[in-house]
Amino acid sequence: MAILFVIGYAGIVFEESLAFNKSGVGLLMAVSLWIVRSIGAPSTEIAVSELTHASAEVSEIVFFLLGAMTIVEIVDAHQGFKLVTDNITTRKPRTLLWVVGFVTFFLSSILDNLTSTIVMVSLLRKLVPQSEYRKLLGAVVVIAANAGGAWTPIGDVTTTMLWIHGQISTLPTMKGLFIPSAVSLAVPLALMSFTSEVNGKGQDSTNVLASEQMAPRGQLVFAVGIGALIFVPVFKALTGLPPFMGMLLGLGVLWILTDAIHYGESERQRLKVPQALSRIDTQGALFFLGILLSVSSLEAAGLLRELANYLDSHIPNIELVAGAIGVVSAIIDNVPLVAATMGMYDLTSFPQDSEFWQLVAYCAGTGGSMLVIGSAAGVAFMGMEKVDFFWYLRKVSGFAFAGYAAGIAAYLAVQNLHISIPTTVAQVPFLSGS
Repeated sequence: MAILFVIGYAGIVFEESLAFNKSGVGLLMAVSLWIVRSIGAPSTEIAVSELTHASAEVSEIVFFLLGAMTIVEIVDAHQGFKLVTDNITTRKPRTLLWVVGFVTFFLSSILDNLTSTIVMVSLLRKLVPQSEYRKLLGAVVVIAANAGGAWTPIGDVTTTMLWIHGQISTLPTMKGLFIPSAVSLAVPLALMSFTSEVNGKGQDSTNVLASEQMAPRGQLVFAVGIGALIFVPVFKALTGLPPFMGMLLGLGVLWILTDAIHYGESERQRLKVPQALSRIDTQGALFFLGILLSVSSLEAAGLLRELANYLDSHIPNIELVAGAIGVVSAIIDNVPLVAATMGMYDLTSFPQDSEFWQLVAYCAGTGGSMLVIGSAAGVAFMGMEKVDFFWYLRKVSGFAFAGYAAGIAAYLAVQNLHISIPTTVAQVPFLSGS
C-alpha cells in the first residue's frame, strides 16, 4: 500500500509532465488502495466498515467544499465582492501583499481556512490580472489561511478535532497561539516583499475592475452569502451537527433567495444556483475526495499509527515530535495525522492545554503550507489557479518553512517568558465557553 501511495503521489506531483489529470490519478489511487486493503484485512466485512467510516468523514469535507464553492460563486456572479475589492484601494504590489495576507489571516480565524481561501482567491481574480504576481498572492492566501486557522478552535479542521475531543480549550489556545500564528505569516510576507515578482515593474491592476458592475440586488446576495459562511460555526455550536450541514443550510437559503429575487427574469439565469453549479471546480472536489480516501486507507491499515510510533521512539522530546508532525503534514493530510497523534497520546500523558497539544495544533495547522498539497487551502488554490506542485515548491516552500520554524521559536519564547495576548482580545462572543 505504501508503494502504491508513493506511485500515485508521484503521478499527482508530476501532473504537468505526464499530462494525466491529478483528479483521475487521485481517484485511481484511492480505489486501488482500498482494494489492497480489502484483500489484506481480516475479512471483507471489516474493510467495508472501515471504508464506510472513512467515506462518511471524507464526504462531509467534500459536501462542505461544494457548498462553500457554490455560495462563493453566486456572490461572485452578483459582483458582491466588489464591496470588498473597492475597499482594498492600494495597488502597490508590496502593500497589497501585506493587506491580502492579514485580511485572510483574520478571515480564516472566523471562517475555516478552506472557505477563506476560496473567497480570497476569487477576490484576487477581481483585483489582479493573471500573472506570476497573482500566483504569489494566492500562495500568500494559503499561508495566511493556515496560520489564521491555527489559533482558534473553529479555524482549522485539526484544531476543531483537538477542541471537540478536549485536548485544548478555547481561551488558552487563542492566547497561546495568536503570536506564533501571526509570526508564521509575518516572516514569509517580509521575505516575499523582496522577491522580483513583488518588486517588478508595477503591475497595474486598476483596469481589471473597471468594467464590472454590481448585479441587481448584489448587496443583498453578498450579505446573505457571507452571513451563511460565518453562520456555519454558530450552527455547529447550536445544534452539534457537523459543519457541512450548516453550509448546506446556507446554500439552501441562498438558492431560494436568488430564485425569488430573479423570478421571471429569464435573462438572469447565470445569477441562479444551477448555473453557478456548472461553473464550480468539480474536478478539484474529486481530487480532494481521492486524496482523502487514499490517506484514510493507510490509516485503516495501521500505517499511520506505525509512523506515529516510529516518531515517538526515535525523537526524544515533545517539541520535536510536534515539529515533525507539522513537517509530515506537508506531505500527508493533517487530519489523520492529528487523529493518529490523539490515539498515541491521551490526556493522562499530556493534560488539556499542555504545551504539547498547543504545539500540535499550531504545527499541524501551519505545517501544511510548506507544500501546495499539504492542506485543504493549498489543494483548493491549486485547483482554482491551476498552479503546479513544482512552481509552489520553488517559489513558496522555503518562505513557508521559515515562517513555520519562526512560529515554533515564537511559541517557545512566549511560553518561557509567559507573554500572551490580553484575555479581552481573545474574547470572541460565541467562543467564550471552552
